[in-house]
Amino acid sequence: MFLASTVVPVEIVDAIASEMAVGVDRAVECWMSEIELALTDLHLTSLGRLNAVREIVDEYKRLTGKAQLKSRSIC
Repeated sequence: MFLASTVVPVEIVDAIASEMAVGVDRAVECWMSEIELALTDLHLTSLGRLNAVREIVDEYKRLTGKAQLKSRSIC
C-alpha cells in the first residue's frame, strides 16, 4: 500500500502546538483553581476540605476515564 505524504508548513504545526499548549495550561489552571478553592473554603472543616479535594480528583478520573492515576515517580 502506498501512503502519500503531505508537507505541512512549520508555521501551521507551531500554531497547532501553541493552541494545544494553551488548552492544556487552561485545563490545569482550572483543576488547580478548584482544588485551591476547596482547600481554602473557610466554611468546611479539615475533613470537609479533604473530601472536597477527593471529589475533584474523582470527577477528574470520571471525566478522563482513568480509574487510577500514574505514580508520582514518573512525573
